[in-house]
Amino acid sequence: MATTVPQSMLSSALTSMMTSMMTLSSSPNTAAPLDNTSDSKEYHTVLLVINSVVLLIGIVSLSLMMHIMRFSSTSITSIAVLNLIFTHFIFLLSVPFRIYYYANHQWNLGSGFCRVISGMIHIHMYMSFLFYVIILVTRLISFYYNTELVVSFQKFHALLISGAVWIVVLVVVPCIMHAFYGTLGNDTRSENNTNTTCFKFGNNIAAAKVLNYIVSIAIILVASVLTGLQANALRVLYKKHREGCSSQQDYGAQQKSLCFALVMVVCFMPYHMFRLNYLENIHLENVNEVFLTLTTFNCLDMLTFLGRRTWLMCCPKMTF
Repeated sequence: MATTVPQSMLSSALTSMMTSMMTLSSSPNTAAPLDNTSDSKEYHTVLLVINSVVLLIGIVSLSLMMHIMRFSSTSITSIAVLNLIFTHFIFLLSVPFRIYYYANHQWNLGSGFCRVISGMIHIHMYMSFLFYVIILVTRLISFYYNTELVVSFQKFHALLISGAVWIVVLVVVPCIMHAFYGTLGNDTRSENNTNTTCFKFGNNIAAAKVLNYIVSIAIILVASVLTGLQANALRVLYKKHREGCSSQQDYGAQQKSLCFALVMVVCFMPYHMFRLNYLENIHLENVNEVFLTLTTFNCLDMLTFLGRRTWLMCCPKMTF
């Protein structure tokens, strides 16, 4: 009996220890949201800085680009660029509300408006990606095939399609977001979202996890392929013209297209690569929000048009 009691006590202690370890290791996702909540203000500081920089430089970039577009000829590419400018403009209207939230650490503008502002950053990213693809594909078709295929698609058709797209984006999509965005799935923080917190809809992502995987993988593949094709086009032109390539108009156009492709790679691909991991680790919601906000640096894409010709347009009296 003297030996059986210690053995039973030891076995019970080991059993309780193993049980507690298994409990801790099997529930990281339940403890993580608490950590996210306590550390949210630290992320708010980072997000406040990013959004402030994007708003400031984005306004300057769009102002310069709108001035430049007055002197450009109307083409399918220029129409796509105008749509891209409008995409950035619509998004920048929502940035002050994000700055307000990250500076104030609470949301007092209603859950419906929170969902709309939260959805705007996604609309901005996907619309920007769409117009990048249109610009790149148009330039690549004219390079690898011939310009007749592009010219046959009349400018009037491009304007009609642009109008139809924006009617859907500005009328239908906000209604859908207001009704469904952030309301699907089991979000245990829904009550908080209606009171003081915003942009916290991570638990709703399970309802569209497969779609998110498909979209992220598609964007990564399309961006990679278009960047490779654009880099090859620039390489071919460089080998063809060598020293005189900088004076070739086609070479300059392909350079700008490569800049758009690199914007996709730098701004969008890191987010979607991280998102593939985030879909299985929802407790990384704050980190996901940082990656998502970094995609908005594509508002600076208009700076790729700056150059000697641009400064001559903006400051015609200055000499270089």
